Amino acid sequence: MSTESDIREFLATRRAKITPQQAGLPAYGGNRRVPGLRREEVALLAGVSIDYYVRLERGHLAGASEEVLDAIAGALQLDDAERAHLYDLARAVAHRPPRRTKRSRGPIPDSVLRVLHSMTDSPAFIRNGRLDILATNRLGRALYSPLYAGSTKEPVNIARFQFLDPHGHDFFPHWEESLDTTVSLLRTEAGRTPHDSDLTGLIGELVTRSEEFRTAWAKHNVRLHHTGRKSFRHPAVGDITLDFDAMELPAQPGLTLTAYSAAPGSPDHDTLSLLASWEATEDARATEHSDRPTHPQA
Repeated sequence: MSTESDIREFLATRRAKITPQQAGLPAYGGNRRVPGLRREEVALLAGVSIDYYVRLERGHLAGASEEVLDAIAGALQLDDAERAHLYDLARAVAHRPPRRTKRSRGPIPDSVLRVLHSMTDSPAFIRNGRLDILATNRLGRALYSPLYAGSTKEPVNIARFQFLDPHGHDFFPHWEESLDTTVSLLRTEAGRTPHDSDLTGLIGELVTRSEEFRTAWAKHNVRLHHTGRKSFRHPAVGDITLDFDAMELPAQPGLTLTAYSAAPGSPDHDTLSLLASWEATEDARATEHSDRPTHPQA
């Protein structure tokens, strides 16, 4: 799909979410032919001509000034993630450099890995914008063990597991919420890096093979994902809901370190301790198996 099509559908879906009452416009009688705001109402709120707004919504954002983009964002009541996405789309169609001009392609520095592995009480991992898990600490590997169990290669990918692996539904018990988060993050990344062939290939695979992904992708939702709560149904320890904090790595553009935690004394903290015990047991078994001598057959 072209950037112009993304612009058209993004603006149309945002416009459909705002009612005249929410926008502070008079409530006209009669049946409205479109949900949400009409194009002329957005133009009125943004202070631009109807013809100009129609041109913008058709994908012609290349010449739009920051003032115009801000006015459109205000008229459509875009949140921070949506506003940033609109600017990313404008940059892409104008062939201007993205917000983050250089993205990490090399190995993760040892100093970053030392920080990751020093977090012994919290599951943690490093991912890129495509949701590939590039590195984990021991508890992070234990938490995401179902992703590794069904994969024959690394890096494992959260979205591919969620939508294409039969265990994806079980691992994410709050399915609709988790689905929306994953798709919104990929949509946000697609706006930032529209020419990332690996990302485009992943999205194409998911759109082709998953109706659930295809339906959610068409909504054009985007989001920032810095802190919150996430639920899992782990095959070894059961249901667990953890707080997460996602921290972008300034020296490694495009990479994010995410750490999970639970309040001390809470049931989820107890389950996290159980996960640590399970991980230690599995590690001991693996070590014992690798150290066991092999005997040639007679």
